[in-house]
Amino acid sequence: MIRLSKVFRMVSLVLVACLLVGALAGPASAQRRRRHNPQAGKRKAAKRIGIGTAVGAGAGALINGKKGALIGAGAGAAGGTAYHYHKKRQYRRRHRAR
Repeated sequence: MIRLSKVFRMVSLVLVACLLVGALAGPASAQRRRRHNPQAGKRKAAKRIGIGTAVGAGAGALINGKKGALIGAGAGAAGGTAYHYHKKRQYRRRHRAR
């Protein structure tokens, strides 16, 4: 009789331990799929900023010659950077985890 109660106690302790481990590991082991943001790459950023720079330089050159081209290139680069960050944020907000 004494030996049977020790076995019962041991089995119940193992079951409780398994329950605790299962409860703790449940939410942590759930896989969340990480989505790749196609709007966030370095190549995409370089392309957007480069296009903005070229357009700004062209417009500035037409308006005010060499000095205008330099000023327009800076403004175009700033605009391209702002556009890139806007597109990244827009994608992130549209595809955020729910």
